[in-house]
Amino acid sequence: METAADRALDRTYPVRPWVGVGVVVVRDGKVLLIQRGRDPGRGLWAVPGGMVDLGETCEEAARREAKEETGLDVEVGEVFWAGEYIGRDAQGRVDYHNVLVDYLAQAPDGDPVSGDDAMDVRWFGPDDLDDVQLTASMWQLLEKLFGQSYAHR
Repeated sequence: METAADRALDRTYPVRPWVGVGVVVVRDGKVLLIQRGRDPGRGLWAVPGGMVDLGETCEEAARREAKEETGLDVEVGEVFWAGEYIGRDAQGRVDYHNVLVDYLAQAPDGDPVSGDDAMDVRWFGPDDLDDVQLTASMWQLLEKLFGQSYAHR
């Protein structure tokens, strides 16, 4: 039998919003993206990130997620992007509600290595994105970062 505690850990039909972070890691005019190894969005490219754990600050979560997914210890900076994503099923019930905060971050020297739930990790410049599969919100984030339009995507 499902308990209230079980429902609190389920991301579908949540009892409250889930809070997640993204890490916009930049170096030499490029951004670090991971290719997601799990759903949601398996195979899509995104900034490293994930859910905030209980008792963890958003900045701590950003550092942890960057380390888990890229192997890099990053210096987390200011908030770069924030968004709220709410989905409803056919009956109008909220089936997901995520609040996401993306931080700018600097990476030290060193090569990223995909880990945790990342299938791949690579640096991308503003003109390296022609064949990259991203969500609409990730395209918007990259437009803001690089100051150019990717409307043709």
